[in-house]
Amino acid sequence: MRLEIFRSPDYDFIGKRKWAYLVSALFTLAGLVSLATQGLNYDIDFKGGTLVQVRFEQPPSVQKIRGALATINLGEAVIQEFGDAREFIVRLPLAGASSQAVSDRMSQALGSDPSLGKFEIRRVEFVGPQVGRELQTQAVYAVLAAMACMLGYIAYRFRSIRGGTAAVVAVIHDVIVCLGSLSLAHREFSLPTLAAVLTVIGYSVNDTIVAYDRLRENRGRAGSKGKPFAVQMNDAVNQTLSRTVLTSLTVFFSVVILFFFGGRVLEDFAFVLVVGVFTGTYSTTYVAAAVMVDWTEWSERRGSGRGPKAPAVERPRPKPKAATKA
Repeated sequence: MRLEIFRSPDYDFIGKRKWAYLVSALFTLAGLVSLATQGLNYDIDFKGGTLVQVRFEQPPSVQKIRGALATINLGEAVIQEFGDAREFIVRLPLAGASSQAVSDRMSQALGSDPSLGKFEIRRVEFVGPQVGRELQTQAVYAVLAAMACMLGYIAYRFRSIRGGTAAVVAVIHDVIVCLGSLSLAHREFSLPTLAAVLTVIGYSVNDTIVAYDRLRENRGRAGSKGKPFAVQMNDAVNQTLSRTVLTSLTVFFSVVILFFFGGRVLEDFAFVLVVGVFTGTYSTTYVAAAVMVDWTEWSERRGSGRGPKAPAVERPRPKPKAATKA
């Protein structure tokens, strides 16, 4: 028995695509403006520096930690809670110092304020700026390579460069919305977050391929002959609606649990997936399918108007021969 949420749905998704374009444009514009003005808050893996993880016996205030560190001139520190109120991650723009030297200076600074109580420095990590720049470049290459492979696969699988291009446009939309959400929420872009972005790309394209596959099946049936392409695409989206909603809900529930109970380490990763589930589901219908419909209709209009027929020229009729005398 097949589980279905909707029984024979007949929603006019494609007919509302003009409004959906407006919504997509607003979200995309908001993401681009935030990325251009605020940028991404890169993790130490991407920008280089020193990371120190400290656990206190009693929950201290961030102001007290910052005040203690200011006494030893380690640079502008970024201090964040890590897991609970007693554990913190301190990121320092410090290069060239050994892990032991940083640990000793941190212990000296934090120990100078008795109100902070007992503490334990659990780890010290250092990432050079060159390594950080290389990771940024590799992250961009990873996203571009994923898009290129998907474009090639869809174009080959469905014999349609339009479908592949429309799917890539939807993926670009999803990536911009996810990165813009990170920027607006002032969350970190780290290696786990990059993995979440790549997961969203795969999720979005997988949803699009399901709709494309149903469209291909329908076009091979006799009942779809003569239907406009927009109607065929809308039918395919409706027929896969139950599957799309069920998949989205199961993924959404999983990542929401991960977001609230996965700890600080996985919080940004889960945040990207939560946003990606919504935008990936939305873009399947209102970006990939809509772009493919408009492109196809434009091509059909252009093809029907190509090579206008020349006006018929009336040939002169031959004059009747005169009757000959016997």
